[in-house]
Amino acid sequence: MPELLDGRLSLTTPEGVRLHLVPAGPPVRALAWAVDFALFIGVVTLVSMFLASSRLGYGLYLILLFVTYWAYPVLCEVYAGGATVGKRVAGIEVVQDNGLPVRFRESALRNLLLVADFLPLMYATGLVAMLFDARFRRVGDLAAGTMVVYRDRKAVRGAAPDAAPVPLPFPLTPAQQRALADLFAREPRLPAERLEELGSIAEPLTGRTGMASLERLRGMAAGLLR
Repeated sequence: MPELLDGRLSLTTPEGVRLHLVPAGPPVRALAWAVDFALFIGVVTLVSMFLASSRLGYGLYLILLFVTYWAYPVLCEVYAGGATVGKRVAGIEVVQDNGLPVRFRESALRNLLLVADFLPLMYATGLVAMLFDARFRRVGDLAAGTMVVYRDRKAVRGAAPDAAPVPLPFPLTPAQQRALADLFAREPRLPAERLEELGSIAEPLTGRTGMASLERLRGMAAGLLR
């Protein structure tokens, strides 16, 4: 069960690893928003100098304005580690409420509902929702199943190299397949000792132990995801 102790959220993954995440409150999220908004205004102003001088250019400018406003946060949250430029400056990121990295569906939904959070004026609804929620979730977060947490400042391993797909020795259930895929989604948050232990636990599936088993699991996960 999730618990909040001294502002820290404790989650236990299916691998038996406890994650400690600290939800980000309104002040630091306001800082992130201010940085992103200033960046948006700067880009829009610069682009308008080149496109707004003709009807065609103005039309392209409006299209670019719309796409930039809505696509920027989604693309950053999904493909840039859960953080826009503003969130990265503020040291926070968006994750799913189970600790997994945010996906396109959740990011798109939470950002589309910015309109609801903005009402009736200057994100008043979102602020009230955050103040009454233990994880400081606004309306968009509640609907999408996401939350904003402080980024882990500890040194983490680099991204794992792409692995060649390895066939499964026997069929896995859908739940087992999800657990295998989730293991490598959570890999950056797991200590090396725990990963090696999980590799040994999977010996009946891989026929190996330790990190050799883990690398074979990586190939199996790559085969499932392709």
